[in-house]
Amino acid sequence: LKAFERRLTEYIACLQPATGRWRTILIVVSVCTATGAWNWLIDPETQKVSFFTSLWNHPFFTISCITLIGLFFAGIHKRVVAPSISPMSNRSGRIHVL
Repeated sequence: LKAFERRLTEYIACLQPATGRWRTILIVVSVCTATGAWNWLIDPETQKVSFFTSLWNHPFFTISCITLIGLFFAGIHKRVVAPSISPMSNRSGRIHVL
């Protein structure tokens, strides 16, 4: 059990640098998408033209939204959430087998 706990802790520690990069990428793309969405929604032309034309008129929002969707399809949510196993590994040391 101690060997498993040590190996799990080593594995999670190894994931930390990569997770930080993925979190940064996710935050940057999310902020870009939110900024583009705000500009898209406050544009008076958006109400006057069709949906696809309004997306064509706002390439920053369109590209950032497609990038965000692509990142989620690529599994960024798994890469960002994976090290959250760490609290569980800390608890594994406190479990006593009878």
